[in-house]
Amino acid sequence: MTGYIGRRLLLIIPTLWAIITINFFIVQIAPGGPVDQAIANMQGLGEGAPMERVSGSGGEGAQGELQRSGDSAYRGARGLDPEVIAEIEARYGFNKPIWARYLDMLKNYATFNFGDSLFKGRSVLGLIAERLPVSISLGLWSTLIIYLVSIPLGIRKAVRNGSRFDLWTSTAVVLGNAIPSFLFAVLLVVLFAGGGFLKIFPLRGLFSVDAGTMTLAEKILDYFWHLVLPICAMIIGGFASLTMLTKNSFLDEIHKQYVMTARAKGLTEKAILLKHVFRNAMLIVIAGFPAAFISMFFTGSVLIEVIFSLEGLGLLGFESTMQRDYPVIFATLYIFTLLGLLLSLVSDLMYTLIDPRIDFEARR
Repeated sequence: MTGYIGRRLLLIIPTLWAIITINFFIVQIAPGGPVDQAIANMQGLGEGAPMERVSGSGGEGAQGELQRSGDSAYRGARGLDPEVIAEIEARYGFNKPIWARYLDMLKNYATFNFGDSLFKGRSVLGLIAERLPVSISLGLWSTLIIYLVSIPLGIRKAVRNGSRFDLWTSTAVVLGNAIPSFLFAVLLVVLFAGGGFLKIFPLRGLFSVDAGTMTLAEKILDYFWHLVLPICAMIIGGFASLTMLTKNSFLDEIHKQYVMTARAKGLTEKAILLKHVFRNAMLIVIAGFPAAFISMFFTGSVLIEVIFSLEGLGLLGFESTMQRDYPVIFATLYIFTLLGLLLSLVSDLMYTLIDPRIDFEARR
């Protein structure tokens, strides 16, 4: 197993390099980069206005170099002083050729030096650390609630397969899966957050404005009180797949020969379910928890964060993409890709912990 873990860890390096490299060059050749954004702001076009670049000979237009005629390679910058354009390019590092910027990025990222945001005036790691509690809160509690509800429900549905309970619970989880989370979030705001009916739950942030004067117990209650509506909106569609996966896994195991043998030996249904079926059926479900958590963590809904005024990583990624804030974009991609690859390895290790018969080393 040690050899398998070592190989998987070594495989992370080329995988991470390939993902970062592909995304770097795709983003670099796309129009509307940070220099374009700065020029648009100077011209009064507003944030996010895309600007077309004039491609120069030999592909130098993509590097933002000035033409000999005095016109900028950025079409939206015509009429501006070339020295101003050169200063903007130097400020954002676009006075270097693309290969030099690429090598600088690889060198810095190897030491986890992600630099500063181009537009927020703060370190990238500081921005990520500031937004991390919101994303962890939404991802962790959503995933735990989905697992704590879906696994017992799936087991119950398998035991009572074909009953009225199985029918109406299947209908409920399928209907929940069909409801868009952002639409359900708006409904929750209207009904319970002062949007027209009741005002029971708060609408902004993770804590109240007077949280600094609260005791520890009051802060904990205030924290969960703020999370009730966002969590409900995120989990509404998350029960269907895991519930049905659990049910089908248990149904598949219940009809196997070893269960019939256990019944013939006189074991009770409860003992068979807990001692024999559960471990085998839950292999794929429990081992997938790290991947499920990182998936929920990555795909935190931007709309949910906007609706409930939560500044998480989803909103940070959206803002960075709109502003072409390359350091933030690539840093979040790098960190999340690394976490995803590591948690994928954790998922494989959990398979071996749950079922020692699985030996990845022997697959060689």
